[in-house]
Amino acid sequence: MQTNATITIDCNRPKEHTVNPYLFGHFVEDIRDHMEAMLAFPLRDMDFESEKAGEIAVSGSWLPYTNGRNTQYALEAPAQRHSGRAQRIRILSDDEAYAGIAQRAALKGPMAYTVKIVARASVELRYLIVDAVDRRTEELLGRVQIELESHNWQEYEASLTVSRNCSDAEIRVYVPEDHPRWIDHVSTGMLWLDHVSLLPEDSMGMVKREVMDMTRPLNAGMMRLAGNYISAYHWEHGVGPVLERPVMYNEAWGGWTSKYFGTDEFIRFCRELQVEPLICVNDGSGSPEEAANWVEYCNGSIDTPMGALRAANGHPEPYKVQYWEIGNEVWGQWQVGTCSADQFAERCKTFALAMKAVDPSIAILACGHTDPEWNKPVLEVAGEYIEYLTMHLYHGFGRFGMNRDTPAEERYKAIATFPEWTRKDIGQAVELIRANPKTRHVKLAITEYNTMYYPNTNRKGLPDEHTLGAAVANAANLNEMLRSSDMVHIGSFSDLVNGWLGGCIRVGDYYADQNSGKISGWSGLPLTVYGTPTYEVLKLYANRGIRRILPVDTECGTFSVQSPKQTPVGLDELPDLDVVACTNEDESAITLFIVNRSLHEVKAKLALQSFDFSGETVLHEITGDSFEDINSVFEPDRIVCTTRSVSASEWKDGYPLRKTSIYAVEIKSAQKAGGKK
Repeated sequence: MQTNATITIDCNRPKEHTVNPYLFGHFVEDIRDHMEAMLAFPLRDMDFESEKAGEIAVSGSWLPYTNGRNTQYALEAPAQRHSGRAQRIRILSDDEAYAGIAQRAALKGPMAYTVKIVARASVELRYLIVDAVDRRTEELLGRVQIELESHNWQEYEASLTVSRNCSDAEIRVYVPEDHPRWIDHVSTGMLWLDHVSLLPEDSMGMVKREVMDMTRPLNAGMMRLAGNYISAYHWEHGVGPVLERPVMYNEAWGGWTSKYFGTDEFIRFCRELQVEPLICVNDGSGSPEEAANWVEYCNGSIDTPMGALRAANGHPEPYKVQYWEIGNEVWGQWQVGTCSADQFAERCKTFALAMKAVDPSIAILACGHTDPEWNKPVLEVAGEYIEYLTMHLYHGFGRFGMNRDTPAEERYKAIATFPEWTRKDIGQAVELIRANPKTRHVKLAITEYNTMYYPNTNRKGLPDEHTLGAAVANAANLNEMLRSSDMVHIGSFSDLVNGWLGGCIRVGDYYADQNSGKISGWSGLPLTVYGTPTYEVLKLYANRGIRRILPVDTECGTFSVQSPKQTPVGLDELPDLDVVACTNEDESAITLFIVNRSLHEVKAKLALQSFDFSGETVLHEITGDSFEDINSVFEPDRIVCTTRSVSASEWKDGYPLRKTSIYAVEIKSAQKAGGKK
């Protein structure tokens, strides 16, 4: 089946406002395996923070590694000022055995790793061995010997060269069998380990180079540090010497909050990417004073208490973080410190005043909602103290009364209506903002958005959020954000890496919420890093150099969604094509984003008014054979953005746009090149 469409662009009437590059931002949250996937450390439980996992007292992800009958393991208090625990290993001389601990890991190679160990040992123990071994073949991939120099705690550093990639390796830290033995069992044969880590030499800071290499092309503009965990997070625990930072339980998501990615590491991450940081403060279990101190830590001079602390931590120059968010989904029962809209409004005002007293130049984002009944009191009480109202937009088929028994095509069509819902939510918020003279300066920030096919249920690792269909929905949603870009200045796709739903960069073989999915490594390809189809969309949109929106009229076929549930959004006669037209700074080029949401091919004609349209156009296409197609560790490049030239005459005659696909058409004008006509 094929239908026809005509797209007419008025190139002579660009909108007055400019599109904010922060619209193409991203989102970092310490949730599930986000940090594990993003950071470069191949080992877990590096500070022995977890409880023992079995009968033997060995911490969390570690295993006993010994052939001794009498090797004893215990967990003790850590070294002075360190957090976590210390792993004690006692070796009896008459075993004449090797003894230590081991952990499975996926290793890159050939690659040099920096090994850091904090240890102490009884005086007759002279050295320990660190091995990297292929678990399946026992092939030795690398070895380093570390001389033990003190009975007291000491930090040791060495270089371990791993000879090749190994997806199923084991790191072993142990006293070897051939170590000289001792006679007595009093105060002998004891090794304590307080910290064990490996960091590959190609990491950037503590972040995987592959993640950095994939994040740069996203041209994010802004990176948000936030999420549910923030409302139980105390920033001062995440600064200073890493080993001295306390271990914090992640109250929102379980496990441990990463002490290895605090404020300084986040700012370094943003600086490496040349993006603007956005920090969400703890208004759930924190205080206005704590939030103000965080602002001072980032922006204060070295003459201020917190600025001096930052300088003592190695960063004398202020970070100049401009954007600060108060509250993350405070309206949700899952949120620490959840409260009514009236209570939050007062709280938000108090936080904003305290934070701006430290730095009046900062921009404040206040936690908003898609529900006007929440936004109204927030704007009335706190509106004059903030610059942005936030929204989180997640689009799933649950709101249509659908489930997995609903035919796949109906579910897809429901997901593809994402922009219609976004339009309603933005419209309601804008109406409230403009109704009060005190709040007309406020803009909107969509600080989280994504598809959520089956919200708040056990997804069992299904790849729905990673499909071409999800990319179509997210692209159409971006089109709506662009159409509303006079009010919507900030966008943050959820998430950047693995994590919650559809982290657009995928590390390893988790599909979705890993606690409900397959165990990592099941594919044998845990080192594979790739992008989802939505990654391709986000990269496409953010790199077109668009500055203004052009009026566009689209005549095309329509589709309807058969919803079992009444919805506040009309679901009849929805346009097959979702189109937005943009121009660059000097109006010498036009970019047309076209999303074919329909389940059939559309032959599209272009008509450009007041623009020389006679040469070649550049066509970017994200497409596949089915809306259920995904990229995976087995086929990481199944769906990628391809580029070709298409002549103007082909567009004037009608160019075929594939079903469930995303396009960007770039058109340059010889007449306008180098400046406005």
